Amino acid sequence: MMTISELEASYPLYCRALRLLIQEGQSLRKVQRTVCWSRLESLNACRPRQYRNPEHLYFLLKRQAGLQSDSSAVRAEPG
Repeated sequence: MMTISELEASYPLYCRALRLLIQEGQSLRKVQRTVCWSRLESLNACRPRQYRNPEHLYFLLKRQAGLQSDSSAVRAEPG
């Protein structure tokens, strides 16, 4: 079992893993079965004021990924 401080130290890694899963097009249901999801849930349960709900994070990152792909598509169009 990991301590809270170990979870906190790895928080950027879990967010990165979540971002990669989203970029791969993984569904919310599939992402919810990953280790990074369970660790993000643990952090949110222990320190909800510091760490967002993983579902909220998922949708934020998904929106960011969508915005980035939209802006790259605009740049790729011939002008």
